[in-house]
Amino acid sequence: MKKRVFEHMKKFFIVIAMLALSAGVYAQDKYLSTDELPDLIKCLPAPPQKGSPAFKYDVKRYQWGKEQRKDPARAEMAYKDALWTYEALLGQFASAFGLVVSKEGTPQIWKLMETSLRTIDQIRVAPKAYFHRIRPFEYFKESTSTGEDDVLRGEGSYPSGHTIRSWLTALLLAEINPSAADGIYSRAWAYGESRVIAGAHWQSDVDASRVAASIGYARLQSCGAFRAQMSLAQDEFRRLISAGGQQGREHFVSLQEAVPDAILEIRYFGTYNFVGTRIDGYLAPTALMTREAADSLRAVSDEVMKLGYRLKIYDAYRPQCAVDHFVRWAADVADTTMRRYFYPMVDKSRLFELEYIMAKSGHTRGSTVDLTLFDMNTEKEVDMGGTFDWFGDESHPDYRGITDEQYANRMILREAMLRHGFKPLDSEWWHFTLKNEPFPDTYFNFPVMN
Repeated sequence: MKKRVFEHMKKFFIVIAMLALSAGVYAQDKYLSTDELPDLIKCLPAPPQKGSPAFKYDVKRYQWGKEQRKDPARAEMAYKDALWTYEALLGQFASAFGLVVSKEGTPQIWKLMETSLRTIDQIRVAPKAYFHRIRPFEYFKESTSTGEDDVLRGEGSYPSGHTIRSWLTALLLAEINPSAADGIYSRAWAYGESRVIAGAHWQSDVDASRVAASIGYARLQSCGAFRAQMSLAQDEFRRLISAGGQQGREHFVSLQEAVPDAILEIRYFGTYNFVGTRIDGYLAPTALMTREAADSLRAVSDEVMKLGYRLKIYDAYRPQCAVDHFVRWAADVADTTMRRYFYPMVDKSRLFELEYIMAKSGHTRGSTVDLTLFDMNTEKEVDMGGTFDWFGDESHPDYRGITDEQYANRMILREAMLRHGFKPLDSEWWHFTLKNEPFPDTYFNFPVMN
């Protein structure tokens, strides 16, 4: 036993010595040195002891992680989350953040992220060596699902470096783009869970690592160089977003201006949708469409106004990052928060098979719209015999399990859209695409914003 403790302490001091030797070489690439950062050995509690209730929960979560590996989409996410490069890490947050962060495309944001991550990467070294906790895949004499066995074997499990990186990334990106914070933190949470799913870390490792990242983030706030670079990163983000962030925005117009009589209820900007949270890429409760589609929709609006109706828009252009968000949500079969409202009769595990969720959407091409009619006399939505985004046969335009009046209402909308160049979808009464759409093969990814 004494020999084992001696070996652990020897490794601990070797690591600390190596870190000290390298500090001078890399000091210029960090905001703070190791000595200037909080000591996690003093900040964090020791990892759970074998046999304790907390350790039993760790074991339970390890078994949960092995079950999650059976889902191909979740297993693939865990594999990508295991890649130990800043490029791979930031790439996993691109959809939620709304921009791809790269050295060339976003140099100020990249500099902030790289220097901050390199600074806080130091914080995990001492506690890993000090506690030297065995990793779960080693404890159970199994393998990781991500092929990391040889790299991780013998290295301390507590805390998780991947989780510290991902949670710090979320804190930084959310400070740059607060409107996307929900999606950013959600992605970071899943990133930490990926380490449990991989078998690389215990749940308590991951939980402590989120705290560790927050401790490091708080310390960064007191550094003048960090604050100055954060300001530059925020300015760069605002500039890029104001320019659209991605190519193609110049071909789109706001429906608030192009169809001024339409009512906007952008479901994916809020939380009342089948996911239950704001969707990535929706930075404002507005609607965009290609100029051609918007002109045709204006003609529809003018026609139905004469009949006593206004158009009510639920969604129009949808960035690819939003579609990616749907795909991630569908892969997480345990998240059924909004099932009772949108898919009570459908097994979530079949959403891909039934094509309710797909990797590509016509909305992303910019000439598709989801809408209904609003009765100006009653000041209520017209009764269509079903709600927007309902997963089921009842949403088919020609479904006859509704009243004659409800069916007739659907036909008023459908025929007006057809007369002005739109084509319907046979599975959703609210969904229409311009027949001669200007970008039939282009899937855009700039954010939805004013």
